[in-house]
Amino acid sequence: MMSEKFPDVFTWIQNIPQITKWRTTSLPFCICPSTSDFPNSTLNLTAQKSPSPKVVTFSIIVQSNNHSPLYLWTTKQELSINPNSPNPFDELTIISLLFNFVETILTYTSNSSNYSTIKIPNPDSSKIGGLKDIVNTVILTLSFVVCVYEAPLYLRENCLNTLKNHLITCHTRRATISLMKLLGSNLEEQWMRTVNLAFTNWIIEQRRSQSTKITTTPLFSYAVSAYGLWKVQLYCPVEAMEVERSSNPTADSRLLFSLKFNQLEGVMQFNHKVVVRDNWIDVIVKIDNIRYDVIKLVNEKLMSRRGAGEHEKHFPSRISLQLTPTLQTDFISVSVSKSSNNPGREFEVERSIEGSFDPPNSLGLRVAGREASTMTMTPWKLEQSVLGYTANLNWILYDSSVGGREVFSTKPSRFSIMSPRSWFKDRYARAYRSFTRRGGVIFAGDEYGESVVWKIGKGALGGTMEWEIKGFIWLTYWPNKYKTFYHETRRLEFTQLLNLTIA
Repeated sequence: MMSEKFPDVFTWIQNIPQITKWRTTSLPFCICPSTSDFPNSTLNLTAQKSPSPKVVTFSIIVQSNNHSPLYLWTTKQELSINPNSPNPFDELTIISLLFNFVETILTYTSNSSNYSTIKIPNPDSSKIGGLKDIVNTVILTLSFVVCVYEAPLYLRENCLNTLKNHLITCHTRRATISLMKLLGSNLEEQWMRTVNLAFTNWIIEQRRSQSTKITTTPLFSYAVSAYGLWKVQLYCPVEAMEVERSSNPTADSRLLFSLKFNQLEGVMQFNHKVVVRDNWIDVIVKIDNIRYDVIKLVNEKLMSRRGAGEHEKHFPSRISLQLTPTLQTDFISVSVSKSSNNPGREFEVERSIEGSFDPPNSLGLRVAGREASTMTMTPWKLEQSVLGYTANLNWILYDSSVGGREVFSTKPSRFSIMSPRSWFKDRYARAYRSFTRRGGVIFAGDEYGESVVWKIGKGALGGTMEWEIKGFIWLTYWPNKYKTFYHETRRLEFTQLLNLTIA
């Protein structure tokens, strides 16, 4: 078993001595120690001085007594420092090194051109809180991504599991959130797509090898409460989500490639306000924006060459959110609005029969009949309910055939799969589609602006209360343009806590 001691790379870098006093040309730091299976192999981050005494490079190396060092990665940007300084790696130098590492991680995404105009910040140390944890997290993330693509087979499984265990700790997740705030939303998306592409490749590799150490769900989510807004953001590779149901036979390799290399991205925003009445307090929470997208992790060229195309992917079929005050001592009641539908859309349904009997040299007979009717279908429905002081919000997608069914819990008929007129065919391009062009859903406050109101005793005034947001998201795949009968539904669960000052 590998040691689970958290590697403090920041302190090691900070204590690197004056370059002119190095006894060797390199200084190693062990990121992943050896195992009982391979007692003489370690994964190291190594600082190396170049022929020029002012330049230091860093490398990730597999060090072994049985083999020559195996270089997995080396910094491309040389770091110039003062060779005579007793403390060559001060905070400003470490920050410069930090963002060099960040840039390196972002190069592992397959869609970097989408972010070519976004600049990586380089703030001074006074603007970075928790610098030590951020540096450690970035270096461990870089090591994980590099190992997924470069590490030799004899080392990779135990090493990747060790790095993953470090990356899912609470303080590492907090450091990642701090880093995301520094980078901004666009680079946050690129970061998460890069990391989750690596996770997806690793999960697929584990399942192919039937590994006994299948990784846990690499879900990353965080919550923000500020300026009268609650916001929850989440990212999860589709391949890491739990499969609730799937068809038999399984999909072919091209379709599986298209389905696997995507990630779910979600944003949930609620406006909240506190209204102090004469004898009680109202806490009002109103839907602002609920957004979910299924985003490809590889570029369009690779998706077309190895997959079934970028439009063969899962779509959101149900979203369930539960809002619960965690301490309910002063609560009196909770009220929700009525359940509501998406605005109705009218569709014309035609039934026709045509025939002819026209034998040679005889009187021709032709029969034609046509029946047309119009019906209104509401593919998405919002349902609200209450359990105790928990408010439940459910967005459910319905099959728009007559007598529509809940999509997440059913399977399509073979007839509907073969019919080009089925609602889920060409589902990202039709005028009356249930999704955005890139395959997501948006529920905005102007259509789903219903509110939840908690009535609280005035004894809570001046305090801070905690709310739990628990969510369940279902993604479903039904064939779009690809000829297949395969279908499946996956599910993800998350929980976040948010604070609200009662004032």
